[in-house]
Amino acid sequence: MSLARALLCAALLNWFGCVAAGEPGVTDNRILIGMTAPFSGPNGAYGLDMKGVIQAYFRQINEAGGIHGRTLELRAFDDGYETERAVANSKNLIGQEGVFALLASYGSSPTTAAMNEAFGPAKVPLVGTISGADSLRRPPRESPNNRYMFNVRASYANETEAIVDHLASLGITSIAVVYQNDGFGKSGLDGVVNALKKYRLVPSAVATIERNSVDVAQAVQQIARVNPQAVIMVTLYKPTAAFVRGMKNANQLPQFMTLSPVGADLLVEELGDQARGIGISQVMPSPWNDTKPLVHDYQKLLGPQGKPSYYGLEAYAMARVLVDALRKSGRELTREKLVSALESMTNHDMGGYRVSYSANERLGSRFVDLTVIGAGGRILH
Repeated sequence: MSLARALLCAALLNWFGCVAAGEPGVTDNRILIGMTAPFSGPNGAYGLDMKGVIQAYFRQINEAGGIHGRTLELRAFDDGYETERAVANSKNLIGQEGVFALLASYGSSPTTAAMNEAFGPAKVPLVGTISGADSLRRPPRESPNNRYMFNVRASYANETEAIVDHLASLGITSIAVVYQNDGFGKSGLDGVVNALKKYRLVPSAVATIERNSVDVAQAVQQIARVNPQAVIMVTLYKPTAAFVRGMKNANQLPQFMTLSPVGADLLVEELGDQARGIGISQVMPSPWNDTKPLVHDYQKLLGPQGKPSYYGLEAYAMARVLVDALRKSGRELTREKLVSALESMTNHDMGGYRVSYSANERLGSRFVDLTVIGAGGRILH
């Protein structure tokens, strides 16, 4: 081979290599996706369930040939449901690890901070988070960082409105609120307050519990003082369980209601028979009812020994949205093409569950289902 021809070949190889490496996280045969969520601490069970489902789905996609010939790889970091760690993880995943996009974040305060300090400014899309906070649903024209946040679930306003409407239909007017003292809890409290206005009501009492804490004594005292007919708990499963126990020990038996992030199966495990009668709003179809194609596919992914859960199904839905958008983006993959593909998903049906985006809408879904924990921990609709 002549020197000129050798130099030409080297230049072409270098050019193709640059093209393949031009977009972070994308090579000729791989797409690297990042995730930050709690895998340890009081809420570690949530994140571990989500990560396991996503990894299983990525394996399924890869075994079927990948996305336009590229395999999917998940790089997942533990943030312990702490805001500063979630932001640091997001920056590390984008800067040091060089991921192409983010998937399945967890928590209102951690995700909002990461959006404003990490993936929003870096123009890296995040598909899905376990949060219904309004801060993550603002139109991109009002908040540019929100352009890169694609929600897959309904908002806390949707959930709390469904709960309040249900309680009002039963003639219940004395409704107290206990909430987690962070973005999740405050967003839920705002939703309850706004929903009550429709009935010219205000909360009969309000109390807080600190994040990652099960110190509920003061909250129980404050709520029990007014003897409410119902209590809406904007808390996760461990503080929820502790609060319910505390109220029952105080001879308080209101109608307990809580929101989807609580994790119905984990609450049942934590409370046992004392969970019976607790109402829970859900933002996913029942993970045990395989009449919906999305649920059927999720159960098939888990296999006969799998344990379906609302968190697992939501993680599956998030991953499905991302994969569908990656396929729509084509072989010449860029982050902007991914954003455009997601924005083109208007009324996108994944098999009995729909999400919808546009250039200025990031709501994702408004689906809410009310359930109650029955005998033996069964989730009843």
